[in-house]
Amino acid sequence: MCRADNEAWGRAFRLRKGPHGNLSSMKSGSGRRSEQGERKGDLIMWLDNETDRDFLNFEGVADTIAEVIVSAGGRPVSIGVSGAWGVGKSSMIKLTRTALTKHQPVDGPKKYLFVDFNAWLYQGYDDARAALLEVIANKLEAEATKRETGLDKAREFLGRVKWFRLAKLIALPAASMALGIPPIGLPGEITNLIKDGMAGKVDGEDLEKAGTLASSAAAAGRALLNPKAEYSPPKEIQALRDSFEEALNEIGVTLVVLIDDLDRCMPGTTISTLEAIRLFLFLKNTAFVIAADDNMIKHAVKQHFQGLDDDELVTNYFDKLVQIPIRVPALGTQEVRAYLMMLFIDNSELDAADKDHLRAAIAGRLRESWKGKRVDRAFISGCGIELPPALLARLDTAERLAPLMASSDRIAGNPRLVKRFLNALSIRMTISKAQGVGVDEAVLVKLLLFERLASPAAYAALTTAVNTDPEGKPRVLAAWEESAAKDADFQLEKPWDGEFIREWIALPPALANHDLRGALYVGREQAPLITAADRLSSEAAGLLSALLESPQEAHALADRLVELPRAELSIIMDRLLAQARQEQHWGAPPILDACIGVAAIDTSLGNGLAGFLIERPGQQIQAAIVPKIASHTWASDVFKHWKGSSDVENPVKRAIESQVKSGNIAK
Repeated sequence: MCRADNEAWGRAFRLRKGPHGNLSSMKSGSGRRSEQGERKGDLIMWLDNETDRDFLNFEGVADTIAEVIVSAGGRPVSIGVSGAWGVGKSSMIKLTRTALTKHQPVDGPKKYLFVDFNAWLYQGYDDARAALLEVIANKLEAEATKRETGLDKAREFLGRVKWFRLAKLIALPAASMALGIPPIGLPGEITNLIKDGMAGKVDGEDLEKAGTLASSAAAAGRALLNPKAEYSPPKEIQALRDSFEEALNEIGVTLVVLIDDLDRCMPGTTISTLEAIRLFLFLKNTAFVIAADDNMIKHAVKQHFQGLDDDELVTNYFDKLVQIPIRVPALGTQEVRAYLMMLFIDNSELDAADKDHLRAAIAGRLRESWKGKRVDRAFISGCGIELPPALLARLDTAERLAPLMASSDRIAGNPRLVKRFLNALSIRMTISKAQGVGVDEAVLVKLLLFERLASPAAYAALTTAVNTDPEGKPRVLAAWEESAAKDADFQLEKPWDGEFIREWIALPPALANHDLRGALYVGREQAPLITAADRLSSEAAGLLSALLESPQEAHALADRLVELPRAELSIIMDRLLAQARQEQHWGAPPILDACIGVAAIDTSLGNGLAGFLIERPGQQIQAAIVPKIASHTWASDVFKHWKGSSDVENPVKRAIESQVKSGNIAK
């Protein structure tokens, strides 16, 4: 959901209001850099990074989190910041740190010491539990060295942390750890190292030595048992906690650990991080702020405790770690409009002082939205800043886009998806310019909205209307657009029916008399342009619409699909795969039924579907897909690839083995 997503490079979303109220092209401004975007000539990158500048009216919530930590007065506190992917949890973490920094003493040493930990960065390279322990220990040692106080305690804590890392390195058997004795076969030197580690005396060179010794330990062949050993894991864990608390007390700080991106991690990494947090919970002078999607945490817990289906028990696991749950506020139309406007302001030609003035004014206005106060172009124009014409046009654009982006369940006011929409628009305008297609930006905005927010069947109907018209015009929209322009009521037929499409039709510019072939061409990753040489027949177009609208009913259309020419079947499969690329979880999504139904008609189409599935990221593959495709001959290559992929999880591989043993896989 980490900054792992590859956001688009493209030009800024530059629109202006034309003489008839339509949105038309706007010339780019000079080169500038901002928190949200970077301009290089005509290109802008809308950054998908967290920010400590408030674009979402989150400062009030961040201030509240900071007040909770300050009011605790050194008592332990753990706060969970929850919300779905892309809603702004990472920005909330950054804003919380900024808010808490305001409470630092003006003179003298700082009261709050911050540790930022992103478990996702360590995934696949290090054990998240050990990594978090060491990051905290190194931070304390550095601060103790800087202050010249508490250094011995900080180093003792660091030594104990390294001992725990060492214990994992040499993989001590659980029975030996439980009894506090070294296992059979360890040479004397490594035994001494273990004792040093338990006393907090292990350094980096010792760890390197341990790696060498561990490889030959099994060959020693002699027992080094000490039945009177005074060491045991429970004692060492308590000693670790004690030395940590003593180090904080001597240094004189409250440690604020900011945990982010847990919902980007594999279940094992997530649980390891939470278990490390548990070691430090309820110790004085600690505060943990944990950002995560509740649903992803629940999934990780279920995966970790195999067979645990009790949702209440799963929820309790996280609730025991989090004392104070805080949910990231959802964005309505007002907040989405303000967010879009602030993005446009931040990428405008205004100077930094004017931008900050407008941002503060918008944030203040949003805090009064419950009184009916609005953030709109009129409000921003009245803030005492002279706005460039280009920016005024973009504010108009924000007003038009906001209601649809807030109400659609495909975007639902998600800030990351809002920026992705702008990125997609920028990319397509760049392609248009590079290839000389000459697409009107306002037309592309409206078409991109329809592509992202309408149903697949409605989008297929629109592209079919364009592809079957000699001039590439969607004339089917003409009567509806005329009624909308007059504010008259009109009835929509399937697959056009729906409140979003009704609002979309009323949005300028009208498209019925626009040639949309160029706009479809620059967006052909969603739906390939069908030229006069390969247009679908009315029968094929109808079948495509039916498959997109009800993919699970593909078997009922098999007799009609068989009658289509091979060229039309290929086009239909291309359209289905374009829709399938939007899926992020490959268990048994409905679109797979449609793809399988078409693939069953032609061997080459089956091979194409196999290639498509092989290209899916291994982490997306789920065990449910295995029996779904096992009976098809093309699936054998897919299974062979998944079995050899380190990214595909073991449940999928076990499901394949089960199908092999039962003889259900087609040869």
